[in-house]
Amino acid sequence: MNQKKPNIYERKYKDINLLGEIDPIIAKVLSSRGVENKEEYDYKLSALAPISSLENLDEAIQLLLKHKDKNILIVGDYDVDGATSIALLMRCLSDYGYKKISYIVPNRFYYGYGLTSKIIEDAKKSHPQLLITVDNGISSIDGVNKARQLGIDVMVTDHHLPGPDLPNANVIVNPNLKDSKFISRNLAGVGVAFYLMAGLGRELQLKGQADAAKISARYLDLVALGTVADVVKLDFNNRILVNEGLKRIQNKQCVPGILSLIKQSGKDYSKLTSMDLGFSLGPKINAAGRLEDISIGIECLITEDDSVAMQCAASLIEKNKKRQNIEQQMQREAHAYIEKFNAKNLPSCLCIYDKNWHQGLVGLVASRLKDHCNRPVIAFAEENQGTFKGSARSISGIHIRDLLESIATENPHLIEKYGGHSMAAGLTIKEDNFEEFKIHATTHIKKLYPMADFTGAIYIDGQIPHQKLTIEFAQMIKDYGPWGAGFDEPLFYGKFYLIDQRVVGENHLKMRVKPIKSETFIDAIAFNQGSIVARDAIELVYKLQINEFRGKTSVQLLVEKIYIV
Repeated sequence: MNQKKPNIYERKYKDINLLGEIDPIIAKVLSSRGVENKEEYDYKLSALAPISSLENLDEAIQLLLKHKDKNILIVGDYDVDGATSIALLMRCLSDYGYKKISYIVPNRFYYGYGLTSKIIEDAKKSHPQLLITVDNGISSIDGVNKARQLGIDVMVTDHHLPGPDLPNANVIVNPNLKDSKFISRNLAGVGVAFYLMAGLGRELQLKGQADAAKISARYLDLVALGTVADVVKLDFNNRILVNEGLKRIQNKQCVPGILSLIKQSGKDYSKLTSMDLGFSLGPKINAAGRLEDISIGIECLITEDDSVAMQCAASLIEKNKKRQNIEQQMQREAHAYIEKFNAKNLPSCLCIYDKNWHQGLVGLVASRLKDHCNRPVIAFAEENQGTFKGSARSISGIHIRDLLESIATENPHLIEKYGGHSMAAGLTIKEDNFEEFKIHATTHIKKLYPMADFTGAIYIDGQIPHQKLTIEFAQMIKDYGPWGAGFDEPLFYGKFYLIDQRVVGENHLKMRVKPIKSETFIDAIAFNQGSIVARDAIELVYKLQINEFRGKTSVQLLVEKIYIV
């Protein structure tokens, strides 16, 4: 489908002279993303925010030491961040000499989200003396209370934004606590878990356990996967974690499950990127948690048996194919719904529901529709009789969790529970409140964000001279990553002659283009685009990447938008 051209703006940048002797285009890209000096793109592990600077870590370590010979139960979330967090703790604690560690498989359909009372009922059968939450727990008031009443100690490790009341845990480790001074509030759940395990390793080494301080770094591959897949902002601290994790993967120093997923996804581990973590590996693990439970994803990341890892990876790939088929149908239904609106009359927040939708996939529907409509979307499915479970996705400039908090504060009856981040959140409402909630979602956006931009404006990093449309420059862009949320991969704009086009795969447009004023031909691909009707010239918004196919390496334009000149 040919698209109407939105406003295209070039990103603003500061003094690139502070960034050292690097290519001026790269310098502009880095400066526009907040990099102010060359130290901020030198991702050495020693530049990581000090382990001891994360609040409450000392108390958490002492609690872990107290329970070294006791039963410890880990409770995670049902996504990649939760799975990698569980795997990290299971592996590190085992390496530290802990013998009595186990985890509960979080099933969203049976347990619900977080450390619920239902989980405690099941957990007490294994007689844990310490419960550790990873990637959840900050909103689990009732579950923590129930555990404490049973005499079970509770450690909450989380990164989600806290509500007005905190759970009565023995200790809470969360960089987003109200008075936290920690410099990286953007840690994923697995990032918080890494800091906890790194701190414990240092303490154990001080107590005489040889090389314990080095153990947590062995599993930075898990940290990288969970961080990228959870789409948290890749600030400097997170970029260090992801960069170091990618190095381990590229050197084949990763857990067997990650290696198996890479192999069965047709990727080359030695050239893996953060984009591969986010768009290839992550969704395959997530599919298990979305459709059923994420136990097989956790097992894939925990096992040391190569054959078991390969079996788990194969199963995850099959589940992901099933997820894709179900999601495609849901996407078609969602788009049919919005076609009822005049494009100019779409509500500021689009709330949609279908009685047949899969509860585990509404977040994906919300995400795709958000990109299509350029506004926050909350997609709902039926949770129980009379109850809707919603998943929200937002656009830049609208903090979706703050929006839900504003609605809940003024209308306490509307939302049963909610939680999340600036760009993504989850909530539960009564079916009878759906229509009223839709009204308040729109009115609160207008009140809180009167200047919100719903136009779908595109921010680019300028144009690349045709002489630099090369493998070498594409590799240079790759080398200055890792790229991801909040540190977006560079996006460029240019005019090209369309030489050839054909549809490949399901609906992907493969093109051969030639830059204006150049005799060089370049391959380009636009996913889910289909054919276009064009004269000689087109305008492209694209990323410059390296394509490897059947042993041949070439430069390729990964096209985001196509406009007819």
